[in-house]
Amino acid sequence: MQSRMEEGKDPAALRTTLSRPFPLRLLKFFLVFLVIGLGASFLSMYMIRHFGIHNVALIQSTIKPCFEQPVTIESWIRPPSSLLHTMNDTELFWRATFAPRIKSYPFKRTPKIAFMFLTKGPLPMAPLWEKFFKGNERLYSIYVHSLPSYSVDFPSSSVFYRRQIPSQVAEWGMMSMCDAERRLLANALLDITNEWFILLSESCIPLQNFSIVYRYISRSRYSFMGAVDEPGPYGRGRYDENMAPEINMSDWRKGSQWFEVNRQLAVRIVADITYYPKLKEFCVPHKCYVDEHYFQTMLTINTPHLLANRSLTFVDWSRGGAHPATFGKDDIKEEFFKKILQDQTCLYNNQPSSLCFLFARKFAPNALGPLLDIATKTLGI
Repeated sequence: MQSRMEEGKDPAALRTTLSRPFPLRLLKFFLVFLVIGLGASFLSMYMIRHFGIHNVALIQSTIKPCFEQPVTIESWIRPPSSLLHTMNDTELFWRATFAPRIKSYPFKRTPKIAFMFLTKGPLPMAPLWEKFFKGNERLYSIYVHSLPSYSVDFPSSSVFYRRQIPSQVAEWGMMSMCDAERRLLANALLDITNEWFILLSESCIPLQNFSIVYRYISRSRYSFMGAVDEPGPYGRGRYDENMAPEINMSDWRKGSQWFEVNRQLAVRIVADITYYPKLKEFCVPHKCYVDEHYFQTMLTINTPHLLANRSLTFVDWSRGGAHPATFGKDDIKEEFFKKILQDQTCLYNNQPSSLCFLFARKFAPNALGPLLDIATKTLGI
């Protein structure tokens, strides 16, 4: 009878009876989940209240991505992708004077010449320099310091394209001029492959082709900066006794502003904090012109054995006055360059040489056309 009654039960009622335990088990699961969630919430609120939200942010900041770029030697030696930066001079000079104590490089290094142009605005001789640099891209770098107000507009095909550094006003005869020169050196030092540094103006031209210039500079045992002990009012007469004891009368030197120095001396110039304050305070126009004395005196005191004591840039002072002669289109003749290129005598690595100048100034913008006409025949460019 009971068997028949069970056989006669409604199958739907049977399924309902069998499924009754499941809601209770599910309810227990949700209760456990709720307790864990509430516990986590209270714990989080407690940590924020007692340890601060910044600590939580700090913990989150320590989470690193799954994949990181490995630190390689290339990441240390790679030159800046852009010359524009936000460093002030103090930060820039500090960064630029990093120098390895081990002199042998653990990578293949092709030393370059840094050509540093100190200008007021445009570079009228740019087309001639373009011819000079062509085909030697691995052996040079270019840096331009112009007035901040000047808007540079070189085409992307130019070697001067995006080669301007963050600049400040540089006044003739003032320490701001030397600041600009140090700024150029510091920016060039950021590229570890720059080994030699040449200071040029917008009125400078090359007198030789690039191969001769590179060979001459790279094989020299000396840096080229004029530093002479000149008697009279325009030499020793500019010395101020307040510069002692850092600078004595016997140390005082004068020379051309336009120089070439190696990397070791470039670092010294940028790193200097000993002579700068003295010259800034006591070498002021119109009594003294600091760009003719600062680096010349400092390097004579510290590294006289590394100086050739002459400049590589030809300048004509024969006409007298406070500024050298300016050459225009009528001066551009083969006889003019023969005088500069052949009728000279100097020492190169302590041996007599007739090749004394690699650059010349001052050339007016209207001289560009004639210069381009004779560049190949006379200058080898």
